[in-house]
Amino acid sequence: MVRRRGDLTAPTYARRVLSIDQLAAYHRDGFVVVEEFVPPAVCEQLQARAEEIVEAFEPTEQHTVFTTDEQERASNREFLDSGAGIWCFFEAEAIGPDGRLVTDKARSINKIGHAMHDLDPVFEAFSYTRELAEIAADLGLTDPLALQSMYIFKQPHIGGEVGCHQDAPFLYTDPITVTGFWFAIEDATLDNGCLWAQPGGHLGPLRRVFQRRGDGGEGGGDLTEFVELDDTPMPRAPQDLVPLVVPAGTMVVLHGLLPHWSDVNRSAKSRHAYSLHCISASAEYPAWNWLQRPRDLPLRRLDEVARRRVSA
Repeated sequence: MVRRRGDLTAPTYARRVLSIDQLAAYHRDGFVVVEEFVPPAVCEQLQARAEEIVEAFEPTEQHTVFTTDEQERASNREFLDSGAGIWCFFEAEAIGPDGRLVTDKARSINKIGHAMHDLDPVFEAFSYTRELAEIAADLGLTDPLALQSMYIFKQPHIGGEVGCHQDAPFLYTDPITVTGFWFAIEDATLDNGCLWAQPGGHLGPLRRVFQRRGDGGEGGGDLTEFVELDDTPMPRAPQDLVPLVVPAGTMVVLHGLLPHWSDVNRSAKSRHAYSLHCISASAEYPAWNWLQRPRDLPLRRLDEVARRRVSA
């Protein structure tokens, strides 16, 4: 059971809309870096809340691991249910051969996902802001639904590599509209596993989609599968990518087709980050997408919730 604390006033950000140059960079490169977007106090507030969630988390015997290599990504019921909940996923290297944690719980979690923005007041206040809705509109996402949230710890020494991938296979819409808003809660450096991206890579094809299996994983098998669409190879990491070394408080906006990657963290410093993925309400969202919401927890418009929060 996750503890919650009282609601917070929606934070005020230093920048409200993207400049012409920033918009041009996004359309050219498939990403844009906006420094000083989140004030230090707001970063600290979100980090403290994430640590509270981990402290209150009571894992099952499964110790569900978030597998960062998409060639080996596996899904169980805990993973699928997290699309409408708050769940902590472990680092692969935090689990010993006997299935037990090899370090304390606080240093074992890979990420929290995937509906904190709708279930936790602190994450809701961070996510549903007028400034972020305006940026989404600048990018052409005029009817943004907040679909998925993740708090990523990138733990010291064991923070796993995230293989080079696109976001669209995991949060597919027709047409493709998924847009990632990634926030550096701590400094992201070459040593602790910063993001790397392929400038212009969003102009390439969608390589695959990640689907729920039609047989429901009968026989105890995996509950999801990749369906290959295009054999164009992903860029080599890190040779074909550029590093996004950014200070805490930076926002990076990522196009859904942009190939990006992050290395393992072998340093003594964590690299906390928060990401929110949005899609267009007018796009088709297939029933085979892994993330499905129950009727009593519908997706909400980024702009509409932000407007209500301001007027409340």
